[in-house]
Amino acid sequence: MYSYEDRLRAVQLYVKLGKRIGLTIRQLGYPTKNALKTWYREYEQSHELRAGYTRPAKFSQAQKARAVEHYLEHGQCIAATIKALGYPCRSLLSAWLQELHPQRTRVVGRPQELAPEAKQSAVIAFCTRPASAQAVADEVGVSRGSLYKWKNQLLGHDAPASMKRKQGAPASSDRAALEQQFEKLRQDIRRLQLEKDLLKKANELLKKELGIDQQPLTNREKTLLVDALRSTYTVTELLCEVGLPRSSYFYHRARLGVADKYAGVRQAMTNIFERNYRCYGYRRLHASLSDQCVNVSEKVVRRLMKQERLVAATSKRRRYGSYMGEISPAPDNVLNRDFSAGAPNEKWLTDITEFQIPAGKVYLSPMIDCFDGMVVSWSIGTRPNAELVNTMLDAAIDKVAVSGEKPVVHSDRGGHYRWPGWLARIADAKLVRSMSRKGCSPDNAACEGFFGRLKTEMFFARDWLTTTIEEFVAAVDAYIRWYNEARIKSSLGFRSPAQHRRRLGIAT
Repeated sequence: MYSYEDRLRAVQLYVKLGKRIGLTIRQLGYPTKNALKTWYREYEQSHELRAGYTRPAKFSQAQKARAVEHYLEHGQCIAATIKALGYPCRSLLSAWLQELHPQRTRVVGRPQELAPEAKQSAVIAFCTRPASAQAVADEVGVSRGSLYKWKNQLLGHDAPASMKRKQGAPASSDRAALEQQFEKLRQDIRRLQLEKDLLKKANELLKKELGIDQQPLTNREKTLLVDALRSTYTVTELLCEVGLPRSSYFYHRARLGVADKYAGVRQAMTNIFERNYRCYGYRRLHASLSDQCVNVSEKVVRRLMKQERLVAATSKRRRYGSYMGEISPAPDNVLNRDFSAGAPNEKWLTDITEFQIPAGKVYLSPMIDCFDGMVVSWSIGTRPNAELVNTMLDAAIDKVAVSGEKPVVHSDRGGHYRWPGWLARIADAKLVRSMSRKGCSPDNAACEGFFGRLKTEMFFARDWLTTTIEEFVAAVDAYIRWYNEARIKSSLGFRSPAQHRRRLGIAT
């Protein structure tokens, strides 16, 4: 019989799991399917369960009295009463007799009731009997069947009726072997459970994949595993399993208790890394820390980056596929892959790159100075048309209009750089045109490198699923401004292009 709380819990879980009977029973371990359906129907009708449940009586008081009266008036025979009336069973009629006539101490057809201690003594005598079972039953004063019934109740059906060893029967010779086998199996199970717990802890604490081999782990990591499981297993078992010497364990355990002297450095590194699009490697992190007067070696920076899992974004490897086709009439390749410049506004590079996000396609057209990689001007749009490149070129020409400089403008052989609008602007500003060979992207490698850094550090590292076109354009614009003003480069002495120019006294 289940309590009110058990029934209410079962109905609530059944509703929560979407009325899945099998899943509800598996989670709770009770009740039967029909019982759960009955409870739910009752709950659905009244939004409440009855506090208790009492099964209605099968026989009325009049039927009880009639059966007892027939028994007493017709020879006190249970079988004759049941045959004449058609009810009840033998045990129920005996119970009615005890209820209505408690002065009767013995009922014909019902075995004599004994105390539990007497039953246990009778079963012991029955199982260790030297003679027959009937002799034991006569001695106790019960039937032979009652002895078997009591034996099944106390010992179970599998227990033998006679436990007396037969004369001359040898003792079991396999008992010792079975005990040894059982002990070996118990040890194997404990060892396998220890291995499983070590793998789970390695996944939780060290972020290692399940199935990791303990040998490549450092002694510090092994110490963390041992400390995490020492409440469940002995230290000796754990040290043996992970292959860690006892002295090394206590050494690293003492080191773990000491305060981390690089705590401030870790925080500063994390702030710099997160603030700069998560794209700085150990060299630029080391240079940034030096600017903040934090003096640590590059090896320490690399180690702390590994411990803090500060992994810079890297580009995906792609196959190189240039196309060597027929060269159409075009300006000469003046740069010839020489992207070095001794002063600003000597050599400019331009190209168009595409960004494809769920909201649509976005195109970027920049003008890059070979002197320090600064983006002189840029335009962003949703179509790669003449307006995109002409707007960018107008902004770049305005930068050199006052100084009168005439840089070389290098591009690929795209149609954007052969339209009349582009050619007219180049001619009016008296700039020098230069074009790559057909299908040869390395001829404009410095501009392609900028696109690669842009996509690796800003585009590939983020999820643009819910970003609109306007938000993406703002993000690209913010990255280019950060690229010019704040992103440090090792080729510039770990300074940004704007910082490099200010140091040289060149106006930006």
